[in-house]
Amino acid sequence: MAVIKTNNEHVQMLARLMRAEAEGEGELGMLMVGNVGVNRVRGDCLDFKNIRSIPNMVYQSPGGFEAVQKPYFYQRARQKDVRLARRIVNGERQHPASNSLWFFRPAGACPATWYDQRNTGRYKAHCFYAPDPQDCPTVY
Repeated sequence: MAVIKTNNEHVQMLARLMRAEAEGEGELGMLMVGNVGVNRVRGDCLDFKNIRSIPNMVYQSPGGFEAVQKPYFYQRARQKDVRLARRIVNGERQHPASNSLWFFRPAGACPATWYDQRNTGRYKAHCFYAPDPQDCPTVY
């Protein structure tokens, strides 16, 4: 059962985002990007107040994703990517992105905090950051 309200078009958009942001990180990395996106829709907190849909989350400005500025994002979603996106929309979570609202790819080590959020871990090139549960309880 879906943890956010969505439709097929939105799932395909999430799939394209996951691929554009993390294809080089493999399926697990793509799932983690999807976790961050769904958490932003669920959160209604911090920088993500009133983000109630996948398109709101993907195109949020400022605070959205760099991938939407590149042609690669606008390619048609592949079936295997859509299957991954559906898993995330249906509530699957992958640590360290389980409760994260942010990720980025630093040149070196992951900072302990980023935008006042604590580092929850690294997967390959990306570092993940989650809010304090008191600041954003709906992502927990």
